[in-house]
Amino acid sequence: MKKKLALIFVTVALCGAYMTGCGSSSSDENTTEATTETTQETTLSAEQQEMIDKIMKPVETLPQLEGVQVGDTIATIHTNYGDIKVWFFPEYAPKAVENFTTHAKDGYYDGVIFHRVINNFMIQGGDPEGTGTGGESIWGEPFETEVSFDLKHFRGALCMAKTSDPVSIGSQFYIVQNPSLSDSEKSSFEQLRSRQDEIYYQDDNVTMTIGDVYPEAAIDEFINNGGYPSLDMQYTVFGQVYEGMDVVDAIAAVQTDDNDKPLEDVVIESIDVGTYQG
Repeated sequence: MKKKLALIFVTVALCGAYMTGCGSSSSDENTTEATTETTQETTLSAEQQEMIDKIMKPVETLPQLEGVQVGDTIATIHTNYGDIKVWFFPEYAPKAVENFTTHAKDGYYDGVIFHRVINNFMIQGGDPEGTGTGGESIWGEPFETEVSFDLKHFRGALCMAKTSDPVSIGSQFYIVQNPSLSDSEKSSFEQLRSRQDEIYYQDDNVTMTIGDVYPEAAIDEFINNGGYPSLDMQYTVFGQVYEGMDVVDAIAAVQTDDNDKPLEDVVIESIDVGTYQG
C-alpha cells in the first residue's frame, strides 16, 4: 500500500562506529541545516506501517516542560564536578528508565567516567570501559530505541546512546548541553511556527500537521533555551535534568583530546535513585 508522506526533513550527520549522541568528533558540529519540505509517494511494508502507526501520534503533552512532579522517580548523579538531578518518563521509555535506574541502584555506574564531552552539544558517559565502545544493558543484550514526539532533545534532556543499529542500546547515556541554536536553526523553527496547519504526515490512518509535531511551546523552548532538535525521533529521551545544569555546563567546558575525551577524568561517583517529594 502506498502512503503519501509530506515530511519536514532535517539534515542529520550519520553516526559513526562509536555509541554516540550523534557524530564522531568535535569537528562535526552536527548543525541542523535549514528545514526543507518534500512530498513523496512510498510503499511501506506491514512491519514499517506498524512502526509508523505506533509513532505517528500528535503531541499530547510535553512532560519535559511541565517539570518534575511529586511522586516522580528521580536520580541524583553525583560527579566530581557536582550533582546533576534528573527525573524520568517511564510511560514513554519504560525499558530505558528501568535499565538506567537498575544499573544506578546496582552501582554499575559508580566510578565510570564521562568519556565523550563536546561543548555546545552534550556530555556522554555510562561505559564502564571508558572507551565509548563498552557497556551492556541489564538484560545482557541490546534493546530498541523508544521514541515519541512528546519528548524532545531540549537542553537538559537525558538520552540513551546507541550505534546506527536501532537495536543497540546498552548502558551509555548522554545529557544534551547545547545552550543555544544557530541562527539558521532558529529561522527554521520560525518557519514552522508560521506553518502550523500544514500537513506533516498523512496516510490512510492518520493526518498530522506541523503543529501536531512541533507545537508553539516546543518551538519556544528550542529557540529560547537551546537543545539539539536534529536528534529528535532517532534517540531515546527518557529523562530531564531539573537541577544541576551548571554542573553539566562545567563538564562540557573541560579540556578534551582529539577524541573528545576529557584530559582529566570527569567521574560519576555514584547515583542515588528515589522519589521526588517536592
